[in-house]
Amino acid sequence: MVSLIAKTPCAGLLPVSHGTVTLDEVLPEAITSVMPHKGQEQAVSETLKRTIGTAFPAPGRAAGKAGARVVLSGARQALVLGAGVTVEGAAVTDQSDGWACLSLAGEGARDVLARLVPLDLRPEIFKTGHAARTLLGHMTCSLWREGRDRYTILVFRSMARTAVHELETAMKSLAAQAAPGTGQTS
Repeated sequence: MVSLIAKTPCAGLLPVSHGTVTLDEVLPEAITSVMPHKGQEQAVSETLKRTIGTAFPAPGRAAGKAGARVVLSGARQALVLGAGVTVEGAAVTDQSDGWACLSLAGEGARDVLARLVPLDLRPEIFKTGHAARTLLGHMTCSLWREGRDRYTILVFRSMARTAVHELETAMKSLAAQAAPGTGQTS
C-alpha cells in the first residue's frame, strides 16, 4: 500500500534570508473563500465580526489580527485566513490546500517587492492593512502589508516554487547591491 506524506506548499524551500530580508512560509489553520450572496453583505460582515473578531474588509484592505485575517480577494469576495468559518448568506469554500502563503519581512522587503510587483509600495501610499490582487512577476497574487517592513503574499500552490525563486532572486540582487565594496546601495 502506498503511504502518502503531507507536505506544505514550500516544503524544503523556505525559510531563506539574504541581506536584511527573510522569506518564510506561513501556515494558516485554514484558508476559506467567503462570497456574500446579493444583499447579504452586511449580515455576513456582522457574522465574521462576531465569530472571528473582524468584519468584511473595505476594498483594497486586509482586516484582523494574527490568527484571523480577512483579505479582500475580488469583488464581494474575501479570503479568511485562520480558523475555518461557516457563514450563512454566503458561498463558503475551503481553499486551504490551494494556496501558498509567504511572509516577506525585514528592512528592504519593499525594495524586493518593487522589483516584482507593479504597485506603488511607498509607505504613504500602500499603508499597513492595505491589500491588492496583483502580479508577482508573471504570477497572480494577493499581497497585503502587515507592518512597517512585513508583507504577506498568497500565490496558487502550483506556483509556490516559482514565487520563492522569483523572490529569492530579487533578495539576492538587492543584498549584492548593498554589499560592501560594490559602491552601490539599495
